[in-house]
Amino acid sequence: MSLDHRLTPEHEELRRTVEAFAHDVVAPKIGDLYERHEFPYEIVREMGRMGLFGLPFPEEYGGMGGDYLALGIALEELARVDSSVAITLEAGVSLGAMPIHLFGTEEQKREWLPRMCSGEVLGAFGLTEPDGGSDAGGTRTTAIRDGDEWVINGSKCFITNSGTDITGLVTVTAVTGRKADGRPEISSIIVPSGTPGFTVAAPYSKVGWNSSDTRELSFQDVRVPLANLVGQEGRGYAQFLRILDEGRIAISALATGLAQGCVDESVKYAKERKAFGRPIGDNQAIQFKLADMEMRAHMARVGWRDAASRLVAGEPFKKEAAIAKLYSSTVAVDNAREATQIHGGYGFMNEYPVARMWRDSKILEIGEGTSEVQRMLIARELGFAG
Repeated sequence: MSLDHRLTPEHEELRRTVEAFAHDVVAPKIGDLYERHEFPYEIVREMGRMGLFGLPFPEEYGGMGGDYLALGIALEELARVDSSVAITLEAGVSLGAMPIHLFGTEEQKREWLPRMCSGEVLGAFGLTEPDGGSDAGGTRTTAIRDGDEWVINGSKCFITNSGTDITGLVTVTAVTGRKADGRPEISSIIVPSGTPGFTVAAPYSKVGWNSSDTRELSFQDVRVPLANLVGQEGRGYAQFLRILDEGRIAISALATGLAQGCVDESVKYAKERKAFGRPIGDNQAIQFKLADMEMRAHMARVGWRDAASRLVAGEPFKKEAAIAKLYSSTVAVDNAREATQIHGGYGFMNEYPVARMWRDSKILEIGEGTSEVQRMLIARELGFAG
């Protein structure tokens, strides 16, 4: 396939639109919201009006008729300013709406996608459990048939967008049976917010992503109709592997945005901050740091766009998505550290965006598959078992 990842005029117009929104709307507000650990409802509503939550979905379901490359572009531009806002969009699209779009029935799509595409309703994806993160096959939450209902029991943790005032549903993975060899059969089931027995805990106290909603979920004899099954019964494991493969591209775009945001802020600071009578950017040591940071952000962008282009073209992309996610998350941490160093003492002050970026960067090496898991996936694609 072609390695020319320059944007089409339509994609470039989207990039410029989101760039302006991030700087004009998000940047002036997010600092205070972040420090107060408040969810950015007003910003999310505006993103909904812009159609960002519907970017990769068909127009017949209220979407914008775009593609995954368009979603990545929006995520990168948002994350150049703030990752809490970006992860809210990423999770709402890649984890909330995408399972219904890819595997849901026509009735489920008609019921949920229009409201999710407009940003009126957020969805969440309940996969991780207290005893099962990277080991998603170790799911302990169960869903047992009882007449025409599923009865769900168990818990989930670290679930994004699961407890906001506009959260409408969580798609939960649960064990619905056993295979002949005793291994669990895992299925995905929609649990609407407010269903009796479905409890959402208070928000976590986190190191970063402080304006993103992240909670623990509990299910005690939660009953939902059998029709809430998403996709085929027992195919939930394969389904969420597909969801995570795509989600890694989105997280890579977000990580690239954070890495580029560190460059943006550091270049500006290096030109303004004076020491010993001249801007610190006149020092070659600072210039070389900035050059390395720009190089890393650029190559991370090439990586996620390559993976996204393969996905859009219908080509295999699992290895490329893992590479992009692994590299870009490493780059985000590296650039955040260097940006803080360039800012000196001011980089340790929360009033400066790089302090927020430093706090937000580490989770990118953990969420949507740890760096160790990405290396496992890449090795498997090279033909090694393990």
